[in-house]
Amino acid sequence: MEGTSLYLPIVILLMQCSPSSPVTVTTNKYKVEVREFSDAVLSCMFRTERDQNPRIEWKKRGKDVSFVYFDGHFKGPFEGRATIEGATVTLQRVTQEDAGEYRCEISAPLDSVNLGETNVTLKVLVPPHTPSCEIPSGAVTGSVVKLHCRDHQSIPPATYSWYKDSQPISQPRHANATYVINSHTGILEFKSVAKEDTGRYSCLASNGVGPPKMCEGKHMTIEDVNVSAVVAAVVVVCLVIVICGCGGYLLHRNGFFSRHRGRSFWISQCHGASHISSQTLHRTEDTSNVNYIPPPQESTDFKHTQSFML
Repeated sequence: MEGTSLYLPIVILLMQCSPSSPVTVTTNKYKVEVREFSDAVLSCMFRTERDQNPRIEWKKRGKDVSFVYFDGHFKGPFEGRATIEGATVTLQRVTQEDAGEYRCEISAPLDSVNLGETNVTLKVLVPPHTPSCEIPSGAVTGSVVKLHCRDHQSIPPATYSWYKDSQPISQPRHANATYVINSHTGILEFKSVAKEDTGRYSCLASNGVGPPKMCEGKHMTIEDVNVSAVVAAVVVVCLVIVICGCGGYLLHRNGFFSRHRGRSFWISQCHGASHISSQTLHRTEDTSNVNYIPPPQESTDFKHTQSFML
């Protein structure tokens, strides 16, 4: 009994001097992936030293840090569509706006180390949407033709495959193939189309999240170059150029484009018609602009001015 009483104070002293356990915060899933419009569970588990009612906060990191759960209430867009059990939060019907990094913070003022935190990343998966397809209606043989297919909304990004007349187009197996398919960009490129490439084309987008989606097919026609039409068009253009050139030369030769060539015309008068040139008309117009007094002219008519007798 005396030995037991001797060791008891030593045990108590060792317990007092031993390091205390700080508040610890963990999660059982650091990355959460859920489909759009489903529920997302962000787990947060903690252990405190003494404080049995620590303060629980959830924050979302973006351009700015915003509160998700604070002072016992959900904040902002999470109000009314989120629940909490312990420190684990469940977000209901998540969308792309909810994707991002979340932080669970536990504050225990009574503990020696009174703050702990853990991060959870939420990724919202979006199934494929109907892709937009750009398919030309026609082309000529030997030309380069590109068909485009794109779905901008699927997460993760969709991969693409092409169909011709409802049959899948396989990836080319040799370097001399006349076409190339890029399953990541959705481009089907024909290096040199032939008449055999005529058909109805469509594109399928898939990303493993939801059912694949296909765009509406469109018919593409490949035709040979119409050589006779091209020759006829060239001949017509050449004739137009020759005719315009000859006509301009003839007009220039006849003085049509001369600036000083006078023009003559007839003016009817009471006792007949007078022929007046445009040069004379210009001179007349010029004299009308100044105080012009014509010189007196001697009368050519004989007038009897006085009488005389012989």
